[in-house]
Amino acid sequence: MWRLGSEDPRLWRFYAKDVSDSGLAHAPFDADSLRTSASSTNVDFIGEGEILDLVASPEPGKIDVKFDPKENFITGQEYVDLPSSYVIKRFGKADRKAVLTFDDGPDAAYTPRILDILSEERVPAAFFLIGVNAENNVQLVKRIYDEGHEIGNHTFTHPNLAEVSSERTELELNATRRIIESLTGHTTFLFRPPYNADSEPQTSEELVPVEEAKQDRYLTVGESIDPEDWQKSISADTILGRIIAQQNLGSIILLHDAGGDRSQTVEALPRIIRYFRDQGYTFTTVSGLIGKTRDEVMPPLALATDRDIAEANWWIVEGVYWGTHLLFALFLVGIVLSIGRMVAMGVLASLQRKAASRDGVAALPGDLLVSIIVPAYNEEVDAVKTVDTLLKTRYPSVEVVFVDDGSRDRTYALVKDAFAADPRVSVLTKSNGGKATALNHGIQKAAGEYVLCVDADTNLDVDAVGIMMKYFADPSVGAVAGNVKVGNEEGLITGWQAIEYITSQNLDRRAFDLLNCITIVPGAIGLFKKDAIHRAGGFTDDTLAEDCDLTIRLLRSGFKVRYASTAIARTEAPETLRMFFKQRFRWSFGIMQSLWKHRDALFNPEYGSLGLVALPNALLFQIIMPFFSPLADLAMLLAILTGNGLQVLGYYLVFLLADAIGGIVAFSFERERIGRLWLLIPQRFSYRQMMYWVLFKSMGAALRGQLVGWGVLKRTGRVGEVPA
Repeated sequence: MWRLGSEDPRLWRFYAKDVSDSGLAHAPFDADSLRTSASSTNVDFIGEGEILDLVASPEPGKIDVKFDPKENFITGQEYVDLPSSYVIKRFGKADRKAVLTFDDGPDAAYTPRILDILSEERVPAAFFLIGVNAENNVQLVKRIYDEGHEIGNHTFTHPNLAEVSSERTELELNATRRIIESLTGHTTFLFRPPYNADSEPQTSEELVPVEEAKQDRYLTVGESIDPEDWQKSISADTILGRIIAQQNLGSIILLHDAGGDRSQTVEALPRIIRYFRDQGYTFTTVSGLIGKTRDEVMPPLALATDRDIAEANWWIVEGVYWGTHLLFALFLVGIVLSIGRMVAMGVLASLQRKAASRDGVAALPGDLLVSIIVPAYNEEVDAVKTVDTLLKTRYPSVEVVFVDDGSRDRTYALVKDAFAADPRVSVLTKSNGGKATALNHGIQKAAGEYVLCVDADTNLDVDAVGIMMKYFADPSVGAVAGNVKVGNEEGLITGWQAIEYITSQNLDRRAFDLLNCITIVPGAIGLFKKDAIHRAGGFTDDTLAEDCDLTIRLLRSGFKVRYASTAIARTEAPETLRMFFKQRFRWSFGIMQSLWKHRDALFNPEYGSLGLVALPNALLFQIIMPFFSPLADLAMLLAILTGNGLQVLGYYLVFLLADAIGGIVAFSFERERIGRLWLLIPQRFSYRQMMYWVLFKSMGAALRGQLVGWGVLKRTGRVGEVPA
């Protein structure tokens, strides 16, 4: 028997066990259970100091047990190997010496200020770097080394090593060591475990990191003086007071230069240095405590292979450093530009709304004939319903010219049969040639001097034609764009499109109406002066965005293009991803074509706000920024992974807030229910990514010179009619 806690642990295997002959007959004794003895969890320390070197790890004991099964009697035992515990050598004890150590850096805000103080006071220190922070601040790592300080390994992402696998630990240490080697040309044998830097480790959380690091020849640098400067709301006075109270415990002082607000640590540092000097202390380094040089704890890379690896790593680290900073810069620029655009559009739209309500629109005689042109290709689901809705308009003088562009379904037959007896409807058919040719054919056959172009899946408000015609009291007006809304808002995809129509397309038209630079009179509802169309050259088929192309040519010809926000048309938005991608690819590709076609007007003051505002806006916010937006998303992801997520998230939340405010403004203008805007949240994290794919596909098609046709969208006929 021994004192409790020091006994042979095998003793307890007999406790409360029936070892009588009858008991052993019922439950025979297993002698093999005595052949091993569990290792001890105790820690034996050798020497004094805060530098730790693991000498031995726990090993189980092995015992040769001799057992007589006939007599159920242990006849003898011999210890082959005694069970062992942790044995840690401590060294580095020194009188009247102090070592300043800084964990978790480097940090762009605080590390330079700390280095400035150390340089001014001529005090060396040791910096235990987190690899990901070193990667993001390569110039600071070089400065730390060049100014004579020592550098230690504090893992790559600051995990609790007692809670991760040995493979993860190996990766954490190696990655950080490689970064240090690539930036300084020296390796390091100094290590401090995250969370557990005590100089007398006792628990598994404290011992496991020491054991893991020993396998890579690291010396674990503990501490005895810890003011816990990482605590929130701690003051410089408190930091200094705690250090003074602990000054007799050892030599190594633990401070932090990153991981949060370290302004109080910076403020306390000169006072700490002055105090210890006044007490007769000498400041030294970790190597100085153990009687070595910096090159011995941070030896230069001797082998050519190591130097080559370090040089290769240098290029990688530098590339990651500058690449990450570039991504972050793009992220910030994108957010600033997007917020600036939202604010500008909101202000312009508000001014336009006030101007429209103040000035009003003069009336034209109601007997001016308006020809409604309806181009159609495979629209048998919606065509009859659309024409029927158009005939319900309150405008007294209209004709409907329905143009079937060689449909392969029953579009022409259904419309012809439905309106054969109605003199207000002309039903035409032609060989397939695309939407532009169908529109031109209808305009040519139209009797009216004003033509309203409407898609075959669109339902018009009964007052829309009359509202739009009023704008032509101004003879300089060549076209009027109506207000397009989604008429089949039944699911998530159509809900997102409905929000986009209100918060983006229609809000933009309000803003650009004030500047006379609307670039798209939508195909769903656009009223034109026929003479203006002819003078601008008509609809052309050299782009897929024939409405955008014609609108730009009207502006370049000197006509005004207005926006009638109360002239409402409801269109059928794609209800499946396949149809959505098909439609948006056509739009995106067509806009690229139009911008390229009119590139001579870009930034050209001769064309006023068209060249200086509208076209640059389309280029920047519809082509360039969406093309680089995935990089901004990647920057945010990298920031989160590298511990800078809160900072980036702050910028992103500002962007989302501005976006929400813009949405609220747009919805209030349209008198829409604000509660629907909750869809903005999932829209930002899915819908936008869908548009990236559309843009990349469009860009690829443009670079390949691919030809793209009008295409067919599968219709459902679920567009609700606008109330009369």
